[in-house]
Amino acid sequence: MRRRFRMPLVVGGLLVLTAPAALLPAWAQGSGPVAVPPPGAKVQALTAADQRAVARYWTPERMRRAVPISLLVGRPARSPDRPPPAAGRLDFPHTGGLWTGGGAVARTTGRVFFTFRGVDAYCSGSAVAGANRNTVITAGHCVKSQGTWHTNWVFVPGYRDGEQPYGVWTARRTFATAQWSVLEDFGHDIGAAVVNALDGRRLVDVVGGQGIAFHQPREQNMYAFGYPVQQPYTGQWLAYCSGRTFEVSPISQAMGMPCNLTRGASGGPWLLHFDESSGTGVITSVNSLGLEASGSRYVFGPYFGESARLLYERAQHS
Repeated sequence: MRRRFRMPLVVGGLLVLTAPAALLPAWAQGSGPVAVPPPGAKVQALTAADQRAVARYWTPERMRRAVPISLLVGRPARSPDRPPPAAGRLDFPHTGGLWTGGGAVARTTGRVFFTFRGVDAYCSGSAVAGANRNTVITAGHCVKSQGTWHTNWVFVPGYRDGEQPYGVWTARRTFATAQWSVLEDFGHDIGAAVVNALDGRRLVDVVGGQGIAFHQPREQNMYAFGYPVQQPYTGQWLAYCSGRTFEVSPISQAMGMPCNLTRGASGGPWLLHFDESSGTGVITSVNSLGLEASGSRYVFGPYFGESARLLYERAQHS
């Protein structure tokens, strides 16, 4: 039976309301075959001097002090002093725990660091396969929030407890879907970055890249990954959950999954056809919203439809 949520969504302690359709541009109303506008973009560190400056900015101490972006736009959350216990056996489904399976996902997933209105913050993200071999997929609010594009943007794949085993990758450009850039519509909360080569090598050549797919069925078995910081997590270790996704509502562009990942996991990948032994899968959404309802916790992600495809294609040709 199809499972649907018909309730306001909460992100970072803020209630997200939907504007009346009459107030939205035609492409945002979801009525009829209207062309989707191109994604928004922000130039980041293009020159060698800019790249060195951004890389120097992100010292290990600054990374440790960075806070989840949701804390800057919502209510504060406490972080424990120690990491939670490991999830144990990687049985499916699993409501959440530390990822102990290793594999490609432990390299391709990482923390995204940036500055938002003078405050250092972070999200999660994933290296993705593609023609330019330098693309990171994340959430839209991890590249732009409250009308402001983030700066000092870097990706640290395989981040764990302050370590950067595969280096710090500075962004050349960051992108967000048009729906996020203009309206900050959480149904299209998808962002991307094209990072600079590091020591002459491209990101995917160093850590690998997950697959990506669009227009997939909304009800699937998936795994979600990220670096949550709110109890029982610390933000220093990769965590995951797994389960059957469900459609939020007939008119929504979002999917949901039972999951206890918390703030900081924003932008982490949802992987379809995930193989626990190899750590590989296909990205079809990212962590966007968290909600607690009737004593259960859920995570929601945008549906990777046409707006996500256009975003990915623009990143590939950037």
